[in-house]
Amino acid sequence: MHITQLNRECLLHLFSFLDKNSRKSLAETCHQLLEVFQDPSLWCLLNFHSPAELKKNNFLLGPALKYLSICWYSEQVKVCNIEDWMKNNFQKDFCNRHENTVSDFLLEVCNRCPNLLSLTLSGCGHITDDCILLLLKNCPNLKTLKLENCVRITDRTLEAVTLYGGSLQTLHVDFCRNITRTGLERVRERRPLVTLRAERSADMIPDNKPEKKLTLEKASRKLVQL
Repeated sequence: MHITQLNRECLLHLFSFLDKNSRKSLAETCHQLLEVFQDPSLWCLLNFHSPAELKKNNFLLGPALKYLSICWYSEQVKVCNIEDWMKNNFQKDFCNRHENTVSDFLLEVCNRCPNLLSLTLSGCGHITDDCILLLLKNCPNLKTLKLENCVRITDRTLEAVTLYGGSLQTLHVDFCRNITRTGLERVRERRPLVTLRAERSADMIPDNKPEKKLTLEKASRKLVQL
């Protein structure tokens, strides 16, 4: 029996065992398999392991998407996590090439995937509070939000959780160095039912722009003189 002789239910079951690349390769063999590839029910779960994967045309975004994970564990993550004013020209050029890749992708998720239940972002150094705010507004059913080593995430994201995370049950902000204890306490106070975890976040040294550091140094010198 040829694979195209299988009914649609069997083909969907077969596709469900394949990764994104294998599904795409199989779909390119004939029109019938392409239609199966484009079935929304096949795309309720998406896992990505680098920003480059977000640009591939080997997946489908739609209302069926419930679980999304973008975890970047490459050594290159260290470049993105350096404060902008400390990057050399090579590092800035590297970051500029993909700075908006993840945020642009999440904007598409906001527009196409209103039924998202779980989002995990790890090592996404260019993700901002505004991006998470928009996602919380557009995905009201979100129950799990896990952010790890996202250096641009601040207490503004925690504030957005208290305002728009009505369905949220789990919030992780691990190794997000610009999160503060005050912000965490505000979440605990306003969303007591949310399971909150912030491993190392409030204990890490937050970023300060050079002008802020200079102001702090001057204030310290004045105190010493007194």
